[in-house]
This record gives sequence, structure tokens and C-alpha cells, in this order.
Amino acid sequence: MRKLANYLEKHIDVLLERYPQLSVIKEEMIAAYLLMEETYEKGGKLLIAGNGGSAADAEHIVSELMKGFKLERKVSDDFATKLNKVNSEYAPMLIDNFQEALPAIALDGHFALTTAFMNDREPLLCFAQQVNGYGKPNDVFLGISTSGNSKNILYAAVTAKAKGMKVIGLTGESESKLSKLADVCVKAPQKETYMVQELHLPIYHCWCLMLEDHFFNHRVKK
Repeated sequence: MRKLANYLEKHIDVLLERYPQLSVIKEEMIAAYLLMEETYEKGGKLLIAGNGGSAADAEHIVSELMKGFKLERKVSDDFATKLNKVNSEYAPMLIDNFQEALPAIALDGHFALTTAFMNDREPLLCFAQQVNGYGKPNDVFLGISTSGNSKNILYAAVTAKAKGMKVIGLTGESESKLSKLADVCVKAPQKETYMVQELHLPIYHCWCLMLEDHFFNHRVKK
């Protein structure tokens, strides 16, 4: 059974020191992180969806994973060599500016695709359609819903499970349809929507810090 690496525990400790109310969901937060760690180790990606403020959270998570969060994430020597072989004129600019990424896609964007689909088909399936198109067995779907009952998130989660993906729910404290469907559901211990959202941010920041530390910090230490 996969366990949290010792060097990552500091991130959980800092999170719980700052937000002690999250101690009740410590194990779920770690379990969700480990699913993401595993999917990236297998070459998978993270698909994320939410509505309203949770859509903004989905975009926020992508921005922390697809570029450097706290670390520079310099490209590997191997990739730098390949860039130089392709074009020695452009390579220095690319090497100096590129940051290694953890593949993640927020499903709330893609306006041409989503509006075209919603015009022709059931609008509540706009996230599910993208999961159907992007999703692979080694991927994870992260559904963010303060109630845990947003229908478009549930349709996407069902689609993800059918595609052989893992599903993580990020919700409020109440039991929900998403909490029953997800492989892991992290239920922020609040009921009021804005209070739930205020706890979601430090949770996913912690995940992003841990993922970055795990996948990229070894290069900084060399």
C-alpha cells in the first residue's frame, strides 16, 4: 500500500498548524494526494472541474501544477540537449524560461468546445464530454463541489469511473452523491458555501506543494 514519503509530512504539518480544523480530514487529504502522486508517476494527468468559485479553484490548481509553484523546475539536462539538437538558436531561450509541468486540465474553459456541445446536446454534460475525450485509465478526475451534488460534476465523475480513472471529490462536510461515488472524498469541515471554499484553497495548495516537492525538488538538490 502506497504511503506518504517522510519528507512530505512537513507540508501536512504546516497545513494543520495553520488550519487545525482540517485535522479531522487528514487521512483523506493524504489519500487524495497519493492518488495524484500515483497517476503522475504512471504518466497520467489530472482533469479538474467545478462551478463558479470552484471553477476558479480548478484554474488555480492548474496554474500551480503546470508551472513552478515555489521551485524553479528547470528542465532536465536530457531535454535541454534535445532542444539544442533541434534548434541551437532558439534553445537557449527555451531552456532559460521553461519550467517542468505536471499535466493538468481545467474543464471549465474551452469556450468554443463547451458552447458548441451545449448548443447541440445536454448542457449538464459539458464536463463529462471532455472527460470522455481526454480521460485515460491512469488519469484522475478531481471534482470540486461545495455541496457534492452538482449534476455536471456527478456526470463527469461517472464518466471518469467508466473510463477506468480514479475520482477525487473536494466538497463540504455533508455526505453527498459525490462522496459516495468518489474513490476519495475530502470533505472540508464547513457547510456554508463560502466557508467551504475558504478551506478548499489551503487544501489544494498543500497538494500542489507536495507534488512539486516529490517530483521536482530532487533536481534542486543536485
